[in-house]
Amino acid sequence: MRFITDLKRAEGLGSARAGTHHHWKMMISSAALVVLVPLFVFTFGCALGRSHADVLAYFARPFPAIVTALTLVAVTLHCKSEADEAIIDYVHGVKAKLALVAMTVLAWTLIAAGLFALVRLAL
Repeated sequence: MRFITDLKRAEGLGSARAGTHHHWKMMISSAALVVLVPLFVFTFGCALGRSHADVLAYFARPFPAIVTALTLVAVTLHCKSEADEAIIDYVHGVKAKLALVAMTVLAWTLIAAGLFALVRLAL
């Protein structure tokens, strides 16, 4: 017994078999963000209102720098993955490929710029 519609059977299309992988990837990144975002908020909150020299000294410590870096990477990749799914669902053809490339370039540029700024701040 097959559970596909007549249209899918006629077109030869079925499940893409990628939904479960995407779901688990998003669940894992969401669970990581549940821990990282409050840590980041409290870590960043401790640096608010301080002088420039105090902020430099604060982010030179390993814990705030690592929490900030992990949060930056996790949030950016999580958002990129969701944007990729929206592009795949609603944009087709060459526009979809260009949008996916643009989203990938934007995400990795944001990660590189953020990590560069953090390293400059910490060192």
